[in-house]
Amino acid sequence: MTSMPASERLGSHLKRAEQALNATKTAVLKPAGVTVAQYAALLHLSDKPGISAAALARLCGVTPPTMNTVLKNLQDRGLIARTPHEWHKNILETRLTDEGRAVLADADARAVRVERALAAEFTDQERDALAALLARCVSVLEEQRPGTP
Repeated sequence: MTSMPASERLGSHLKRAEQALNATKTAVLKPAGVTVAQYAALLHLSDKPGISAAALARLCGVTPPTMNTVLKNLQDRGLIARTPHEWHKNILETRLTDEGRAVLADADARAVRVERALAAEFTDQERDALAALLARCVSVLEEQRPGTP
């Protein structure tokens, strides 16, 4: 027997919620032809055109090698264009193509329906409290991570 029952472990509840959100978004994004990671990349690229792959990886919460795979797949489909930076030739700037913007519009409409349904389950005060509680979770977990300043 362990010193803490599984039902009392907040991490288990957080993981189940994250898995449910990811599974639902995976299902709703499938008709748009993108994965959750590809959608996240397209979404951030729409806000920050020209961003580097490393910076995009940080925004999407994935490793740089994973982001390079995501970007290669998006580029192969013609949804993004990658060109050398004007001054830093070793850095590729990434931008959405017209086709990428169209796919993003479809995918975003689908993802927003999920986000709105989730938000509708809570009052404004509950949503604010949940966001604050989750931010506290992130803070304490980052403090507990070995090797972080």
